[in-house]
Amino acid sequence: MTISEYTDRYISNYKNFKDYWNYEDGCILTGCIKLYYATGERKYRDFVFSYLSSVISEEGIILNFDHCKHSTDSFNSGRSLLFAYKMTGAEKYKNAIMFLLDKIKVYPRTSEGSFIHKSIYPDQVWLDGLYMVQPFYASCIRLFGDGDYSDIMQQFRNARSTMFNNSKKLYCHGYDSARVQPWADSESGRSRGFWLRAIGWYLMALVDTADAVGDSDSECVKLLTDLFCEAAEGVTKYSDSGSGLFYQVVDLPEDERNYTETSGSLMIAYALMKSVHLGFPVDRSYADLSRRIFESVVKEKFKTGDDGLTLTDICCSAGLGPGRQRNGSPEYYFSELIVADDPKGVGAFMMAYSEIVNDNMTGRRDNDEA
Repeated sequence: MTISEYTDRYISNYKNFKDYWNYEDGCILTGCIKLYYATGERKYRDFVFSYLSSVISEEGIILNFDHCKHSTDSFNSGRSLLFAYKMTGAEKYKNAIMFLLDKIKVYPRTSEGSFIHKSIYPDQVWLDGLYMVQPFYASCIRLFGDGDYSDIMQQFRNARSTMFNNSKKLYCHGYDSARVQPWADSESGRSRGFWLRAIGWYLMALVDTADAVGDSDSECVKLLTDLFCEAAEGVTKYSDSGSGLFYQVVDLPEDERNYTETSGSLMIAYALMKSVHLGFPVDRSYADLSRRIFESVVKEKFKTGDDGLTLTDICCSAGLGPGRQRNGSPEYYFSELIVADDPKGVGAFMMAYSEIVNDNMTGRRDNDEA
């Protein structure tokens, strides 16, 4: 089974991950959008519109939106609405976008001004929340001129000042501005361990937000570029020397309980290759590492079963709290369930593959010009 056959089967059989508007579906939608732009194959576009047709009314109401809680997870799928609106100009998609944008304007924040992760996690910032909100937020500002990028810049600055570990050169998973959570250090407010997918979300947030802003000379893009270069330099030092893949707990590769995790590795592969394509001041070796990661996933993480290929070694989920649950220790991250074909991993696979396709096209154009 080829990569194309795998993605065809996956999206053909896809069922909404949850019964409400959720970020996991957003990962697959974003993967399809990126593959549509990279390949021009209409099947990816059709998947997005088919999905939206079941959850967006003709008036632009998100029919399955959960109004009972604040969550940064609620905004990731908004990127599919932006795509649909750009493709069609249909007012219903704009209405749905504006609904989400209005939610952002009144979304609860920490004392530093960052969006809290969820209402059940007050005063907390998690790295994945930056990915869920900021690329969509920046796209709305660029498309509709509603606001400026200063808020986005401040939230990324906050993450750098509160969540970056200078000795490890890695970002922690979460930060508690109130410093009361059992998993948070009483002085810094940071969580203990360095979870791979959290760092993957963060690197994708940086490149996708920069892409959404678009102006490479803007103060916002310059900030995002600097933050990306620092974070990428830090994490790539922990890449497995053979496969290029990264470990579930990034800085403990020799722990026998550790394993090379698929979704986070693919997120980093996507972000590294995209940073090259965006013209960030990074070494071309990032593109080579991205390819090595992708090729290792294809070789090592796809397993053949009765139904064909499955994408394995995906951490099902990880979080912090509430209370003394999920304490952010390496032991905790090792204990989380490992699954196959989860949309967080498959979506990241599609995104990484889209950048590989783009890179192949760039190489062909360069050869033609030579």
